[in-house]
Amino acid sequence: MQRPRPPTGRDPQWSWPGFGSDPVVRARALIETHSPYLTALARREPEIFDDILAHGPRRVVERALRRLRALPPATPRAVLAAALRGAKRHVALATALADLGGVWPLETVCRVLSRLAETALDRALAQALAAARASGELPGIDATDPCPDSGFIVLGMGKLGAHELNYSSDIDLILLYDPDRHGAGDTLQRSFNRIAADLVALMSARDADGYVFRVDLRLRPDPSATPPAMRLPAAIAYYESLGRDWERAAMIKARPVAGDLAAGARFLAQIRPFVWRRHLDFAAIDAMRTMKRRIDARHRDDATLLRSTATDTSAATALRVLSGRDLKLAPGGIREIEFLAQTLQLVWGGRAPQLRTPATLAALAALRRAGHLGAAETRDLARCYRLLRTAEHRLQMQQDRQTHALPASEAGLDAFARFMALPDRAALAAALLPELRRTRIAFEGLLAAPDEQPDGDDGLDTLPELDDPELVEDLAARGFADPAHAAEILRLWRGARPRALRAPQAQALLAALLPRLVATLAAQPDPDRALQRFDRLIFGLPAGIPLLSLLRHNPALIDRIGGILGSAPWLAEHLAATPSALEGLLLPSEGGETLRAGQHTREICALLRRRMDAAADTALAIEIAQRLVRGEEFRLATALLETTLDIDQVARAATALADTTLQRLLVRIVADHAARHGPPPGAGVVIVALGKAGSREMMAGSDLDLMLVYDPGEAGPGAAGYYSRLVHGLIGALTAPGRDGPLYAVDMRLRPSGSQGPVAVSLDAFIRYHAESAWVWERMALTRARVVTGPAPLRARVTAAIDAALHQHVPSWPIIRREAASMRARLGEGPPTDIRLRRGGLMEVEFIAQALQLGLPAADRAQGTRAAFSRLARAGRLDPAIARRLSQADHAWRATQGALRILIGPRPPANFAALSPPTAAALLRCAVPDLPAFALPPGRTIATMAAFEATLDHLAATVRTDFIATIGRPRRTPAPTGPQKRKHGP
Repeated sequence: MQRPRPPTGRDPQWSWPGFGSDPVVRARALIETHSPYLTALARREPEIFDDILAHGPRRVVERALRRLRALPPATPRAVLAAALRGAKRHVALATALADLGGVWPLETVCRVLSRLAETALDRALAQALAAARASGELPGIDATDPCPDSGFIVLGMGKLGAHELNYSSDIDLILLYDPDRHGAGDTLQRSFNRIAADLVALMSARDADGYVFRVDLRLRPDPSATPPAMRLPAAIAYYESLGRDWERAAMIKARPVAGDLAAGARFLAQIRPFVWRRHLDFAAIDAMRTMKRRIDARHRDDATLLRSTATDTSAATALRVLSGRDLKLAPGGIREIEFLAQTLQLVWGGRAPQLRTPATLAALAALRRAGHLGAAETRDLARCYRLLRTAEHRLQMQQDRQTHALPASEAGLDAFARFMALPDRAALAAALLPELRRTRIAFEGLLAAPDEQPDGDDGLDTLPELDDPELVEDLAARGFADPAHAAEILRLWRGARPRALRAPQAQALLAALLPRLVATLAAQPDPDRALQRFDRLIFGLPAGIPLLSLLRHNPALIDRIGGILGSAPWLAEHLAATPSALEGLLLPSEGGETLRAGQHTREICALLRRRMDAAADTALAIEIAQRLVRGEEFRLATALLETTLDIDQVARAATALADTTLQRLLVRIVADHAARHGPPPGAGVVIVALGKAGSREMMAGSDLDLMLVYDPGEAGPGAAGYYSRLVHGLIGALTAPGRDGPLYAVDMRLRPSGSQGPVAVSLDAFIRYHAESAWVWERMALTRARVVTGPAPLRARVTAAIDAALHQHVPSWPIIRREAASMRARLGEGPPTDIRLRRGGLMEVEFIAQALQLGLPAADRAQGTRAAFSRLARAGRLDPAIARRLSQADHAWRATQGALRILIGPRPPANFAALSPPTAAALLRCAVPDLPAFALPPGRTIATMAAFEATLDHLAATVRTDFIATIGRPRRTPAPTGPQKRKHGP
């Protein structure tokens, strides 16, 4: 190669770490030795070569792209073709030198190449559209800027869509057009096919100036039967009805890169449900495994050789492994890293939009942050990906060929090693082989079929064929009381009687799961009942593949479901009614749930906020919230059942979830209401939570006690109708039925004047009511009031009004005591199983905390009962020993009530003896750890239900004694006159 003239004006600050102290000599020597293609470019463009080495590659790249963008759509085709190819030469040379010289990392190299492709496509399409307008085919297109409103979409797929173009990549495109943009016409398809052909030719035809990029249109729907440019409605219909799993994976990287970008974004939004399933999509693993199996069939020898290097590290073996190896498709290669990332994205991305990133390295990082990949595994995969992509670029730089295969000869491998800045093929093998093995191990760990259950000592880990007469005998040996009926249930499953099991894939999954599933159900205290509950779950499913795939790839989940089916009938029924709730058990967590309970809750609430805010409309936001809330509530209930979280952790998490839902939903409802009825008058509206929601003590089955307060401003009484309609909209959203059930039950009877008052209360009316008319029990209920959301200035004013109602406008202590004791008597006493209403139960604990707080300043009050006792003791209102005792009692009662809720539902049992043995055992496991030591009668241990009942009786007697000493003996007195409320008591 002739030496270019010496560079002038070299920037002394510029350095090329990969080229040493003399970058001109080193760069020339490197490309002359290893890359005939780059050598030819440097000879053809000596000034550009000089400029790059003198001032760095970015200036050359930006100048080339700027000149391309400046070309008008009416540029003659030959002139444009030459300009495109000239830009390609300049950018290719700059990018190669930046890569070889260590100036740009892999991401920058790929992004620059992708920017070149986008700019070239934009100009080529503009020229083709302008020509169609000039010929009269598309008269409605803007002559000066034809692309943005053309209705013609160029989707970049694969590496272009992900900003990851190779040095010598094809560009995968899907070309679409919107027929409605141009009106009906028989020639429209022909016009856009011609535009597609012109675009492809401008990009890929090779002439004396070279070519720009090879174009591949085969990723479009059914390429053998569809035209190069497809109608948008046809493409949408295809993906909605016929789209396959590999096309879902491909669409992860889809991005509008030229043409009508807004129409492209709308198209991708329309097919989003096809790509991102609303449930956790573990079936995607099976689909991706099938795809990879086809690739592996062509590289079976490569996999065998790679495995051999784990034990045989000789030079001869290394040579055999690397000789001619395909760095993209062979085992351990680039495709496996991409498949691993895309598979995990398909599984989890439906529920986690932050995982929907097209770039592989960014996807790996997002999966690590979400807990789906470990930190070390992510580092290994990212390092291997960078190394393999760098090697791929070196291979392609040599002759500008789209190759991924290493040289087959020893001399070729030695030469390529030196191009990689390594001394020889042995060093190349030492660098590549461990990375390839680590990738293969990670990939097989994800996509390998789950192992069958290991052989057990009892021989019950396998199951006879379902038509084998020995099946009934086998089930009897496992402990089924009615083995014939159990066998009939299993045979109905195999016969595809439930609609969820009719698909062949569902039957295949069931066959793989059945031995472990039967063994798990048989291990429950009542196997027959557990099997019947799972049968109801199966019969309630609209489709079985999602659930069965989830269990197939998370076999430990079968054991957790078995525990629920065996001991918690209410939770089992809840699961049968809402199978999607099971997904709540699969949210990733590093470490124990107890240690990360707070962080987990923050992550779930952040996810809920993101997804609700990103929803296209309020109906979709409600649907998203319903699914997430159901899943998280189920996870919390299961954690309580399994004792990995205690009642306080569950209560805080459940309340934070409700708060987040209310916050995001109010924003939506206010915006929708404003669009229909105008902006909110006055200062807006706030949501006040009371009851368990206000005290952050929610549990399974808790409703939302709410009050909405607004400030009408100058609108005065005329605002009442506006806010009343708004509140009804909010209640409708919270209670709307859906596939996953309503969000929450809502109770608004704690507002002023109860069910007879307006659903939205003005701030002035609230202040006036509590200054003049409120009952003592209403003030007691107000001690748990908490402003959840709304405009910040109004939140502060409502909080101040609540404080005034509790601090200033309260009756004397004798009246408070009398009314609290009277209210307790009027509410009556429930049976011993009614934790709230029983004598000495939870209500009496709460009454003490609420009554004693009336008249205290805000600093001495707290919405939560246990925190209230702590502050009351600190303020001198309650003896510290009694405060500690009542705080423990509150925790114990709530733990017991929470356990009963998840085991048998919100309605308490008639008596504890009515509980089945499995449910009773679960109740002891959940509630006993929270019973305070002082509640245990002398010499008693809680090993039986009788001992448990005696312990609760002792606890209740202690609370009743403290209630009488603090408030007085419950005694019914005539109810105060005034408007009657249906909901009595705080």
